[in-house]
Parts: sequence; structure tokens; C-alpha cells
Amino acid sequence: MFSSTNNFAQNSYNDNPFWSKVRYGGGIGLGFANDFFSATLAPQAIYEFNSQFALGVGLNGTYNSQKNVFNSTVVGASVIGLFNPIPDAQISAEFEQLNVNQRFKNNLGINRNYWYPALFLGAGYGNRNFMAGIRYDVLYNRDKSIYGNAWMPFVRVFF
Repeated sequence: MFSSTNNFAQNSYNDNPFWSKVRYGGGIGLGFANDFFSATLAPQAIYEFNSQFALGVGLNGTYNSQKNVFNSTVVGASVIGLFNPIPDAQISAEFEQLNVNQRFKNNLGINRNYWYPALFLGAGYGNRNFMAGIRYDVLYNRDKSIYGNAWMPFVRVFF
């Protein structure tokens, strides 16, 4: 009886028209250098309205540390829109809102906690599951951004 109930739940989930159009992906990052460590986890989910349009949400969590210099924690969320004018090309817009908490280990004791918005416009090339391209942050602020440059490459993988 338990087994048939479990199978029924799985079948109804797979047959649901909404969930059949949801795809999952995201990013995982690890960085190491001279006394520096960085880790990022950024899952995303998109809903494909049709073969050309998709809309989704994402979460972002990042931890950075440089020994005897600083620690930072970044958490936030994003909304992303994807448009495929042809099957192999993609245009994207993504709004990201991040809370940045930086703790510097110096004699001044400077700590910063602030919200940082980013609006990325991008273009990529690939297929349904894999897309690589470039994006630009139109709200880029060199003094507050966690990114080193307004231009940055991206790789998207959705299953």
C-alpha cells in the first residue's frame, strides 16, 4: 500500500503541466589563492512558457575570506527573464539584489553592511540545456559591487 501511494505521487508530479515546464540549474563556485578562499552556491529555477520565453528566480550565497584582511558574506535573490529569438541564441535580463556584509581586519575596524542591486543584460549561444555568453551590469558601481567588472562571462546549465 505504501509503495502504490508513493508511485501515485510520483506520477501525478510528472504529469502536472506546470512542473513539466520547470527547469533547474544554477552555479557552484570555489576559489583558492594566497590565503584567500571563496565559495558560492547559486541555485536557479525557470519556468518555460514556450520555446522562446522563460522566467525564473534564483538564490545566491557567497562567502569570501582573505587571511588577516577581511571576511565577507553575500546573500540575495534574483529574477531572470530569458528570450530565445532562434533556438541557439539567447537574450537575458536578470535583476539581482544582494546583501553584502564585509568585516575588515585592520586597525580601523571598518565593517560594511549594505544592499547592492545589479541589473544584467546579456546574450549567449548554446542549446536548450547549456548556454555560454556575456552579460553587462547596467547598475555597476565600482565601489560597492562584489563583481570586479561590469562585463562578465556566464555559463548557464538547466536540467
